[in-house]
Amino acid sequence: MQAHETLLDKYAELTVKSGLNVRKGQQVLITAPIEAVDLVRRITHHAYKVGASLVTTLYNDEQATLMRFVDGDKEAFDTAPTWLFGGMAEAFRDGNCVRLGIIGENPSLLSGQDIDKVSRANRARSAAYKPVVEQITGFATNWCVISAATTSHARSVFPNETDAVALAKLWQAIFKCTRADQADPVHAWELHTKALHTRTAKLNAKHYSALAYKGPGTDFTLGLVDDHIWVGGASVAKNGILCNPNIPSEEVFTMPHRERVDGVVRSTKPLSYQGTFIDGIEVTFEKGRIVKGTAATGGDVFTKMIETDDGAACLGEVALVPHSSPISASGIVFNETLYDENVASHIAVGQAYSQNMKDTFILSPAEKLARGMNTSLIHVDWMIGSGELNVDGVFSDGKREPLMRSGEWVD
Repeated sequence: MQAHETLLDKYAELTVKSGLNVRKGQQVLITAPIEAVDLVRRITHHAYKVGASLVTTLYNDEQATLMRFVDGDKEAFDTAPTWLFGGMAEAFRDGNCVRLGIIGENPSLLSGQDIDKVSRANRARSAAYKPVVEQITGFATNWCVISAATTSHARSVFPNETDAVALAKLWQAIFKCTRADQADPVHAWELHTKALHTRTAKLNAKHYSALAYKGPGTDFTLGLVDDHIWVGGASVAKNGILCNPNIPSEEVFTMPHRERVDGVVRSTKPLSYQGTFIDGIEVTFEKGRIVKGTAATGGDVFTKMIETDDGAACLGEVALVPHSSPISASGIVFNETLYDENVASHIAVGQAYSQNMKDTFILSPAEKLARGMNTSLIHVDWMIGSGELNVDGVFSDGKREPLMRSGEWVD
């Protein structure tokens, strides 16, 4: 078995070379949990080795975050650092600064806190963060999101282990799922990207008008925007640089039409949203909108989430993931969307990605809206796939063909 330090360094190198693909002269902006400092330092080392001009890291401390909700003035929860997010958006706009998000926070940090405070803080942050979301979903620059193992997150994944054992197990799972434990992780990701691109090419050649889902508690039809584009694996940003936005990633995804979703959907995995667990989601869509929604756990937060703005109750992404994906095969529920969304097929309420529709970069906001693209302050994925889910591709004339059966591709 490779030493932890060796694997951590390979993971850092993979992040810089395959995730971000940092080019000479680019700046790198990292956001990370304070417990991830060792990983951040290794990433910084590799970024400078490939020619980064400056690496800047903004650390977050979950205990300080919690203090706000416990001790903060109840009148101050409509406040967010607009100055910070405005600066970040400006940095990304010209493609000369790349964005790396490292996540790993306690998934239930804010469970039990005042729901009104949590909702107001989430809404304020989402509004302030919108300029950044626009640059990222618009692919203005190369970017990537990865995970780091932290003690609180590891405890949620392996609750019956000691902190040290849980942390070690989570790191090992991260290294395996990201292919960092392979002899040449960068090459492994090149091969994986080719496989995902082969899958998206097949889907793009089909020109489906909709997808029809059938599974336990799920029976709905999801219309796709005209001129939709399936994407998976590495993508080219507006600055011409190829990057892998998510490591790991097993999904292929595209853009739903915000007015063409009808039926009922049940989640199959828990969702961690802004420090709160949401599980047992059941919703009804009519003409693209959630008209009824409940959750067995975190229902109040779920309701507040889809009320964030007009687009929060409509879909911005649909993704297909085979039930036999490596992350699913691990048997681990990571309590973190970056990983759990690669266990199962999923949908996302909120903001759509510009790369999923033809000519999006040259269309006006009104033209995007007319084509069916959804806009919102949020983008939240939740899992609906399982080994019992069947998906059909629906053509414009109404004919159907099997696309997935029992959660697996039909080739």
